[in-house]
Amino acid sequence: MKVGVLALQGNVPEHLGALRPLLPPGDLLPVRRPEDLARVAALFLPGGESTTIARLLDKSGLWRPLADRLTEGFPVLGTCAGLILLARKIDPSPGGRDPPTFGAIDAVVRRNDYGTQRESFEGPVRVEGLGEPPFPGVFIRAPRILEVGRGGAAFAWRDGEVVGVRTGAAWGTTFHPELSGDLRVHRQFLAAIPKGP
Repeated sequence: MKVGVLALQGNVPEHLGALRPLLPPGDLLPVRRPEDLARVAALFLPGGESTTIARLLDKSGLWRPLADRLTEGFPVLGTCAGLILLARKIDPSPGGRDPPTFGAIDAVVRRNDYGTQRESFEGPVRVEGLGEPPFPGVFIRAPRILEVGRGGAAFAWRDGEVVGVRTGAAWGTTFHPELSGDLRVHRQFLAAIPKGP
């Protein structure tokens, strides 16, 4: 089973580094073109700059094939900017041009809602199914989940606030598990990917 990391912009090396210990050699693929996407059974959408990633997805020809696969239940984990692109709706952010979204996760998010780079922080996150200790959440210009729709399910919380949500096989977090040094969220997502016959 090959697993991809969208490798257009953002925390690509960090996701690749987190996944290498968890996958057999040759099963991890940077995804830059539609033919790369066709080879993978699941995809990680990294943190980065959501408007830039959206523009590069379109320019590379990946937007449409990824949108099509998401409607078919393609497993994907989006972190920070990745969550923004997967959300059903973006609540308009002041002074910013919001990117288009895939609508794969039934949630409303607002970009950069925890503040600027200077307001970035780390804090404990309770992730369903992970137990103790709490997951070390890294929040960098993080989006905020304003609403989880009926088709969404929260799976991670910080101080009672939802910071992780999924719809079917599409997962998204406002924090960066790829920057935490803790592989449990990556491992949990990999374990949930349906295995082929």
